[in-house]
Amino acid sequence: MTRPLLAGVAMAALALAGCVGPGDRPMSRPAPVAPKRPAARPASSQNFNDIVPPVRSQSRAVLPTLPEPILTPPDGTKAVAMGVRPGVAVAALGIERDEARAALAAFRLSCPSLVRRTDASGLTRGDDWRPACAAAPGWRDGDAPAFFARFFETAVIGDGRAFATGYYEPEIAGARDRRTGYEVPVYRRPPDLIEADLGLFAPDLKGRKLRGQAKDGKLVLYPDRAAIDGGALSGRGLELAWAADPVEFFFLQVQGSGRLRLPDGQVMRIGYDSQNGRDYVGIGKLMKDRGLLGPGQTSMQGIMAWLRANPAEGRAIMETNKSFVFFRELTGAGPIGAMGVAVTGRTSVAADPAFVPLGAPLFVSLDRPEATGLWVAQDTGGAIKGANRFDTFWGAGDEARRIAGGMSGRGQAWLLLPVGTVARLNGGGFGAGDGGATARP
Repeated sequence: MTRPLLAGVAMAALALAGCVGPGDRPMSRPAPVAPKRPAARPASSQNFNDIVPPVRSQSRAVLPTLPEPILTPPDGTKAVAMGVRPGVAVAALGIERDEARAALAAFRLSCPSLVRRTDASGLTRGDDWRPACAAAPGWRDGDAPAFFARFFETAVIGDGRAFATGYYEPEIAGARDRRTGYEVPVYRRPPDLIEADLGLFAPDLKGRKLRGQAKDGKLVLYPDRAAIDGGALSGRGLELAWAADPVEFFFLQVQGSGRLRLPDGQVMRIGYDSQNGRDYVGIGKLMKDRGLLGPGQTSMQGIMAWLRANPAEGRAIMETNKSFVFFRELTGAGPIGAMGVAVTGRTSVAADPAFVPLGAPLFVSLDRPEATGLWVAQDTGGAIKGANRFDTFWGAGDEARRIAGGMSGRGQAWLLLPVGTVARLNGGGFGAGDGGATARP
């Protein structure tokens, strides 16, 4: 949702990326209620507002036998350095028609960027995507599974072991002007915030950014969350709106975009417009390490309840996360992901662009059936780093909030890459479908 690319960004899974470690057991949650789906519209007239979230199966999670996990790759490592091997045939994944239809609609939105952008993972070139992107606009939605089987092959990056969390578009109480009960400032991007693309100065730093403030001819750190909460930006006319609840607003910043429900019932949508350059700290892990969260409290809901019950200490804990997000008002389709296109609930995921080409489809088989299936990588997140690390987007509303707040899934991941990619990356040594775990029995 154009969540920041460096640490210090709005991250996924609310604070769960810091709450649930690789050794923790996933939390058990009731299955989500399937959304009511209107009839699909013809592909030729489709846009973001026509993308209907898929109804995901509740009983198809498969836990494949996996090799021992690969250690977290060092900074700067790309997918090609982790090893790329062929997986099962796309047709063997058992992609369901409903999720394929939604993924195809999302893929159509990604295509203009896919064919022209440089793939930071090193896996693909723009021309690799042209056959699929040329066919996508006219492909029948009812035959969407065949589209993915025709133009894609699966690839396993490293050991293929996946970890998935969740995020959503929160809606909180807010107002356009300051009034009683609405006293938490929502700041727009300050004009003195400087953003430098380090790749312009050193090729090995391509894709990395530095943010700060110019003072006396030097670039210095921008005020952190505690300083901003203390009034560092007040009196400068930067207030875009005012939130009612500091805890709700903190988690909206973690998500990177959201909705403000105004006193008159109207909705003001806001989206990420930069960040102060400070490192992100997952307060869930911090609270867990301090012994503040008991069993069943490590979800977003549990964290929020503790922060509200302990307001003074809660503010201090929130301020350990020095990252502060600035917003702009959004109009039109949204929320907007890192590719500059709208992300779709139950279809879009955030991924690390060093390991997944942004815009690429992917399939995950997890111990969370509601998240098992076909997705499209259309976003990034500061805490979403490494191979096979994903953040599933669930849309807006109470159901999305509940699922995202408790999402922690583990299993197997397959990237869907243009046919011929795996063989090219391996010097022609592999054929499609030569290896990988089976997606379903």
